[in-house]
Amino acid sequence: MRAVAVNVAANTNEPGFRGPIYPDGRFAYVPIPESEPTDGGVPTYADLAAADFGGPGLHRSLPESVRERPVHLDPEFAGYPACERYTYGDEHGVKAAPLSELRAGDHVFFYATLETVNPDASADWITPEWGAYLIGHFRLARDAVTGEAYAALDADERAPFANNAHVKRADTDARVFLLGDPEKSRLYGRAVPLSTRTAGADANLLVTRDSADSGRGPWWRRPLRFDGDGCDRLLSVVADRAFDDCFADPA
Repeated sequence: MRAVAVNVAANTNEPGFRGPIYPDGRFAYVPIPESEPTDGGVPTYADLAAADFGGPGLHRSLPESVRERPVHLDPEFAGYPACERYTYGDEHGVKAAPLSELRAGDHVFFYATLETVNPDASADWITPEWGAYLIGHFRLARDAVTGEAYAALDADERAPFANNAHVKRADTDARVFLLGDPEKSRLYGRAVPLSTRTAGADANLLVTRDSADSGRGPWWRRPLRFDGDGCDRLLSVVADRAFDDCFADPA
């Protein structure tokens, strides 16, 4: 069992702000804006805010300039507004390549950079300004589907991906599609830290010890690969929320 973790959700480039993380670790999954023409049926930021998608007060923090913009709602988490299943698509080769290697039973983890709402009142594992956090994962229900393989699927095989943001684009452009097992996939209620307690740009041991990434440079923008042991460690931390080991001195 292997895993890849990829960066998703709103950031300082798109749409210009990060989603919030609250003092108790709750957070808002805020998608990036849709950048391509679509065939319709795409929610806006205002639509998601009206559905109370991001916890107390998030709708009041959305800039007016983005409220009517359509969102690129990917990954799709069942139970989140406008979502039906657990699907993900990606058109960027740097992420699509490692994701395309995943097979049924492997995992994909999703992480986001989140802005700390109230640093003085926050749990001690929440980085004071911003940090990178795991926000959800899929256990794959089937092997990853490349863009070429998707084009060859029949209508029934394509159906589970019908609500994915890349399928809703006028031209389906994903280089890979992933489908999560509904019993083994979820959007978390509370985030899981990948940064240290002190600085968002500094990786904790879930990155530097358990993934194949060095944690140097802008690691929070890169796909992170985990072998079986690393994947097991992530799943254990997600389940137990025992974060002290993530920050321990590796020596």
